[in-house]
Amino acid sequence: MSRNTNTQLAGLTPLPRDFYLRPTPEVARALLGCVLVHRTDEGTLAGRIVETEAYLAEGDAGCHAARGRTERNDPMFGPPGTIYVYLIYGMHLCMNLVTAPAGIAEAVLLRAAEPLAGIEQMRRRRGRERREDLCSGPAKLVEAFGVSLEHNRGDVTRGPLFVAPALDPPDEVVVTTRIGLGAGCGDELMLRYLVADDPWVSRPPRADAPARREKR
Repeated sequence: MSRNTNTQLAGLTPLPRDFYLRPTPEVARALLGCVLVHRTDEGTLAGRIVETEAYLAEGDAGCHAARGRTERNDPMFGPPGTIYVYLIYGMHLCMNLVTAPAGIAEAVLLRAAEPLAGIEQMRRRRGRERREDLCSGPAKLVEAFGVSLEHNRGDVTRGPLFVAPALDPPDEVVVTTRIGLGAGCGDELMLRYLVADDPWVSRPPRADAPARREKR
């Protein structure tokens, strides 16, 4: 990483709450290119967000709140900018950012990022050497960034875990269907967003999946 990039990262500040107070698909798209930052006692971790998925309160069987409010999904009903961390398969964590007004359970899942800073910390946490293996999936990203259930219900607009404005906005975005949900769980909804042709995404769009490219 160049000295200029280091200087840019040092000056990063959180996006305001109003950023998340928009239609969730719009937020999911706008997060591409933004920088996820975690300032820790060991140093600063940073990564350029390259893949997201939107989850909606209405007509979305894949949303955790599709069957109503529970202890687990309660953070999704909080104010925009709330951090929602949950456990899947009894072993992996995923990180979401709550969107829309309080009381409307919608969020954006952070699926992948390009590592920018704190690479050695990420390698230790992940037990992997290749940068491509550090944040190329939602559970990998959480592990690399040292996110835990203690961050659940946190405020992404304040830090030390936050999202900063894009340093390098993408020229093109791919919109396609979500993955890993299974039939009948909203896998047909075009709510997955990727930086076009980016090598850091978890996986490219499925060959049989509908997809469209959009200019930034």
